[in-house]
Amino acid sequence: MQQDTAQLKAANKVTIIGALIDTLLGLLKIGVGLVSHSSALIADGIHSLSDLFTDLIVIVILRISHKGPDENHPWGHGYFETVGTALLGSILIAVAGAMAYDSTLNLLSNETLPIPEWPALAAALLSIILKEWIYQYTVRIGRKIGSDLLIANAWHSRTDAISSVVVFIGVAGAMSGITWLDSVAAIAVALMVARIGWSLSWKSFQELVGSALPPEQVGKYKSQVMSVKGIISVHSFKTRAMGNKSLLEMHIQVSPFISASEGHLIGDAACMKLYKNGDIAHIIYHIDTYDDEEHEKLLTDQLPPMRDEIEPCIKQYLQSLDKEVNLYRLSLHYYKNKVNLEILLSTPEHQPLTLPDNSSEQIIAGLKKSLAELELPQDWLGRIFLATGLER
Repeated sequence: MQQDTAQLKAANKVTIIGALIDTLLGLLKIGVGLVSHSSALIADGIHSLSDLFTDLIVIVILRISHKGPDENHPWGHGYFETVGTALLGSILIAVAGAMAYDSTLNLLSNETLPIPEWPALAAALLSIILKEWIYQYTVRIGRKIGSDLLIANAWHSRTDAISSVVVFIGVAGAMSGITWLDSVAAIAVALMVARIGWSLSWKSFQELVGSALPPEQVGKYKSQVMSVKGIISVHSFKTRAMGNKSLLEMHIQVSPFISASEGHLIGDAACMKLYKNGDIAHIIYHIDTYDDEEHEKLLTDQLPPMRDEIEPCIKQYLQSLDKEVNLYRLSLHYYKNKVNLEILLSTPEHQPLTLPDNSSEQIIAGLKKSLAELELPQDWLGRIFLATGLER
């Protein structure tokens, strides 16, 4: 929680600084453009002011996406960042389209435009320096906290820097007599901006449709799980991203002869190791006693008998014995359509029980005979383990 709060503060800080720079540059470029007769600089100033809208989107979405789970969003709010990144990518594509359209019209037009003056060059140069600085600052913070939304906004800032480069070249070209240079350079830049916007949007769309994480990242997580003692295999490993966090689902195979609590503890140990990566939001795991991917037919064929079918038969047989024998605990171990029985006997008062020689073998034989008379699937019974005595 403290880490998320620090990340949110860092993201808000860099975004607010960028918004202030956009405001100052937008007003400056529009004012200088009017005085210096540079329509390109005026358009670039409007572009800078339009960045304020995206900065506002980033601040709002970052605040929402860092909220914890609630009743309506049990997985958290990370997808708001994904949607915001897709929106910013789409805005970049739209900006590129507008730049290309206007530049194409200017290129095809025979209208003679007024020649801009040198203050337009100075304003464009200042814009290049400041917007490139805020790009470097924002993208560094975005990569540090793993925020695609912040990186997308950084690229949006760089498009303003690139457009200022175009304005600088165009103004310089117009002042030198090469009036068409502005339009050609703007079209080339528009294609670059569109490519960046498509890359950001496509990554977000892939995330929203639940695409798996990169294979190298999945392999890393699997290796960490397999390093936990007691885990035989991990399968049905499903991954997806949610903002800058990962969501995992997996089946963990453990020995069929350990207790449910021990199997659960092993699963918790695997989760603790994975959470130390710092990039995982939630893990769902299922404990298996066999690889159900290899034995999927076990889930569709007739299931082995359950406790309510087996335990009454065992109790009835024990009551039929002349000895005072009581079933203290019955553990059922299911493995490949077989049921292994672990039976602990005691006296009816739950006192340690001592059986004469060979009595254990006789009891096991009698249990097998009684269980065989039940109307249960054939060959369901595995091995019977019989023990007596309790801790004093």
